[in-house]
Amino acid sequence: MAISTEKKERIARDVIQEIYRHYQISANVMVNNPFARAFASINERAINQQDNARQNCAYNLMHGLNTSLGQSFFEGVAHILCDGEKRDFKSNEIYINQMSAISDIMIDLKNGTETPSVNREDEIIANQATGDKQTASNFTADCFYETENEVVALELKSVRPNSGEMRGEKQKVLIGKAVLRELYPNKNVRYIFGFPFDPTSDSDVGYDKQRFLHYLVEAEKFIAHEDFLIADELWSFLASSNNAMQEILEIINRIATPRFMDKFDALQDNRTPREEKRRILEEWYLCSEVRILDNVRPNASNLRIYNQSIFKNDGSYNTNRLTLLNLQPQ
Repeated sequence: MAISTEKKERIARDVIQEIYRHYQISANVMVNNPFARAFASINERAINQQDNARQNCAYNLMHGLNTSLGQSFFEGVAHILCDGEKRDFKSNEIYINQMSAISDIMIDLKNGTETPSVNREDEIIANQATGDKQTASNFTADCFYETENEVVALELKSVRPNSGEMRGEKQKVLIGKAVLRELYPNKNVRYIFGFPFDPTSDSDVGYDKQRFLHYLVEAEKFIAHEDFLIADELWSFLASSNNAMQEILEIINRIATPRFMDKFDALQDNRTPREEKRRILEEWYLCSEVRILDNVRPNASNLRIYNQSIFKNDGSYNTNRLTLLNLQPQ
């Protein structure tokens, strides 16, 4: 089962906006980041471009991708794949006994008297769900969704967290799981870390959990293999399909070419020949715009809407145009 056409289009829109946003900012490519390399393909092939101005812009694409891809892009793709959202949890309660148990767990992990174990930690916390309660710390799940039987919360992390960061993040997850189990007592609760790729892997989509934990600062002390998903394991889990990460990279590679701005400008220009525009739209997975070409005939009542730009000034997709043309956004 592959990522649906509709979700590929939504991912493609995010890719287009990401490229557009960074097109004129200084380059700083992280060589062991497969997503950055996919975006950087626009740079690598630009050397043969005769348009020096566009070539320079292509080389300037990558600045800031390491941070923005860690949040806005990766979160957006995660939400698309699993139909999830970013959700805040505020003013909830936790048992005082559970907070004490979590503190003990963290001390044992820090001192090395216990190794991380999801089953052991969950059992300890569940057994302390008695007595008085206190207000829990507010927290935000980067990606959250609820099914009939399960609640899943995801903490999307950089592949190189700051020293000591994993200790605080692990405590946040333990508290978060206790809160979520109180809020959803009849559902299985999973609160896990997600790492978008494995920088220690020779394969873009591959991963080695033990090697990756060793690569992170003190991560082996605090998180077990069951605590996190990484690389294709993460993206395929969110998509409920196999090889999802490869499909995402293919979307990026199709769009991130040296002629990106030429094609972007062509789509924005209503004078672009119909067949040329169709070719670009299909190449960029923009099936909603193909539907407009096929089904909407401009007339006196809709001409102004039809002639609106496909993309807004920030590079985001103009979904309002679809709605006004009586076509539902994909």
